[in-house]
Amino acid sequence: MLQEILSFIGSLDTSYIYFVLFFFAFIENVFPPSPSDVVVVIGASLIASTGIEFVPVLLITSIGSALGFILMYYVGYYLSEHVLRRGKLKFISPEALENTDRWFSKYGYWLILANRFMPGTRSVISFFAGVHELHIVKTFVNALISAFLWNALIIFMGMEVGNNVEKIDYYLTTYSNIVVALTVVVALVWGVRYLIKKKKSGN
Repeated sequence: MLQEILSFIGSLDTSYIYFVLFFFAFIENVFPPSPSDVVVVIGASLIASTGIEFVPVLLITSIGSALGFILMYYVGYYLSEHVLRRGKLKFISPEALENTDRWFSKYGYWLILANRFMPGTRSVISFFAGVHELHIVKTFVNALISAFLWNALIIFMGMEVGNNVEKIDYYLTTYSNIVVALTVVVALVWGVRYLIKKKKSGN
């Protein structure tokens, strides 16, 4: 499958290769199952054999990732203004929103900086950045920095492995599974602590 994708992208003109890389980088935040990282690696593996270059690939994929992040930010922002803060979801109380607002105002920008290194949570982070109305310029800059650092890493890996993209896909999948597992554990621990604290305060 990956070799077919590699062959297809490699057969495109340079401008179309850049467009494909931008599209997959952008769409991942909207459609998380999209294999954007693998496509970026495939694009990077073609740098030596096609007319594409490292710097344009890095800039195009980073900007695409950041713009996709901002799109989901606005989805979260819209739902926050028109649904959540108007009490249309009974299971989300105003107090819960206030608590998470304070938490996100303190740690949200750090989460955005780390978001590209946290597969499986990227669209969630961008959505809740909008829900909690973090500063749009700071959000975009942090998302761009995160994308730039992550994409630089995987592009370099793609250039190193050449056509052996299955190897990088294996490493990326393993890394993603570990991060998702750790995230679930942390979320469960936090949830249990929150419920215990809430129960004690209720008593």
